[in-house]
Amino acid sequence: MGLNGILMTQRKGFTVYSTVPPIGSTRTNGADHIRRVGEWCDDLGYRGALIYTDNSLIDPWLAAQLLIQQTDNLRPLVAVQPAYMHPYSVAKMVASLTHLHGRGVDINWVAGGFVGDLAALGDTTPHDQRYDRLREFATIVDKLCRGDIPVDLDGSFHRVTSLTLEPALPPDEQPAFTVSGSSPAGLAAARALSATAVQYPDPRLENTPLSAPTGVPLGIRVGIIARETAAEAWEVAYQRFPPDRRGQLIHRLAMAESDSHWHKKLSEAAEARIDDSPFWMVPFENYKTFCPYLVGSYQRWEEEGPYLPEEIYRGSFEYHRVFKETQNLEVWASLGV
Repeated sequence: MGLNGILMTQRKGFTVYSTVPPIGSTRTNGADHIRRVGEWCDDLGYRGALIYTDNSLIDPWLAAQLLIQQTDNLRPLVAVQPAYMHPYSVAKMVASLTHLHGRGVDINWVAGGFVGDLAALGDTTPHDQRYDRLREFATIVDKLCRGDIPVDLDGSFHRVTSLTLEPALPPDEQPAFTVSGSSPAGLAAARALSATAVQYPDPRLENTPLSAPTGVPLGIRVGIIARETAAEAWEVAYQRFPPDRRGQLIHRLAMAESDSHWHKKLSEAAEARIDDSPFWMVPFENYKTFCPYLVGSYQRWEEEGPYLPEEIYRGSFEYHRVFKETQNLEVWASLGV
């Protein structure tokens, strides 16, 4: 079994999201790709699947529409970057998709991106101020979705007056929010928005649980490849993510252009290689995924359980036992701690 995504709490103590691997100019048959990912996630009972956004990828809302049409229960977790849309457009899109399909949409708030992409859009806002902007933006969306209208906000970045949303979003289909929790600014935004702060395990903190300030729900993002033996797991890992020179060059370029805290932390973690460790950064270094992978046998995981809080291990193995092969998927989960 292979897994790659966000861990939150619903079934057996977790809400699980996978990811739809990025669809850009180099991937053909994108619609079929979304359908296959959606079917896997639906069969496994995940809550949803993250859909990325940046200048080089297809529009995430069109992908969300297709994902809903191809699945029975899955909720898109749409990445939303304030530089791309007005907050009213986001709320309108969430309400419209919900009314059309009878199923809600969740939101992964994105404050930044590649510096070159943002500059091309005329956005030179510094890192921490982008989270200030995100709070204003997401607050407008949240109030519109909850029916806390009319919405009036006179902020530093956004201003709306007597704004309403019709048709209104059903109360039982409110969007869940996630946001990166790797920086103090990100954690502050998570607290202000009642969003899940998503963090990453780190090999340098083997027995130190991830933690977030009081009142901030915590999620983790990790990829997992587990088999009956470690040798089997590593064989699958290297088959799935062979070295890719082009990917390595793109990763270095991305590092040079990014001011993201989570991106820099993961790159530092990649340099902290530990012998006989299940922690694996090769997919990240080859620009194939945007999270660490843990690779090993079921027994090692169950007996040692390093790198993640105990709750993650218990929950993740309950899921792993029913995994089908899912190729390059991620699991996101919120611990509710």
